[in-house]
Amino acid sequence: MLSMDTPMNRRNLLRGGMTLGTLALFAPGVLAEELSRTPRMTEGPFYPDKLPLDTDNDLIVVNDAITPAVGEITHLTGRVLSASGEPVRGVVVEIWQVDNKGVYLHTADSGRRQRDTNFQGFGRCAASGRGEYYFRTIKPVPYPGRTPHIHVRVKKGSRELLTTQLFINGHPQNGQDGIFRGIRDPLDRELVLVDFKPIEKSKLGELSAQFDIVLGVTPPEGPEAKRK
Repeated sequence: MLSMDTPMNRRNLLRGGMTLGTLALFAPGVLAEELSRTPRMTEGPFYPDKLPLDTDNDLIVVNDAITPAVGEITHLTGRVLSASGEPVRGVVVEIWQVDNKGVYLHTADSGRRQRDTNFQGFGRCAASGRGEYYFRTIKPVPYPGRTPHIHVRVKKGSRELLTTQLFINGHPQNGQDGIFRGIRDPLDRELVLVDFKPIEKSKLGELSAQFDIVLGVTPPEGPEAKRK
């Protein structure tokens, strides 16, 4: 039987060698205790104020363009789960982030600086029946005042269930980032840290990253506060 004293952090329970199915073989209720909810984080000021015509899950190529975006191509995957480890169905995952120049798809930012027009900047993916989602994007880069990160939102219909951010595990700027440091619990911080790993035999130097999202039982009421 799995002991609660087993040396295993929360992030490893989702992404390590033990699968959710394996954990289910141990004690009733173990998943509910171990799958901690993904921390809520600020939306920030740069959710696109005008969505692009292309809002699919491939941010590298816009519509039928031939020229891809500049950056380290990353295949971002994950699952949307309940606290008990069950897949959450019928949800849409959204992501948005800066391009390789550090510019958002937002007039308050791209209106002042030249952005990579070959980078979509925003994408959506409907989760599968198993709660799985997939994006092709670029590895996030830093910009003044922020460590590299990707904004993530989970929606069901018009209802927002969670807004958060993911960060590069081990990046030296994480410790100086006010938003990341705003997560007080060190174990909760682990839940938003993601390993960007080289894909073996990729001729383009592509990366893989996995970010599992665990929702709380009760979705938030009303819009979330926008701070930074």
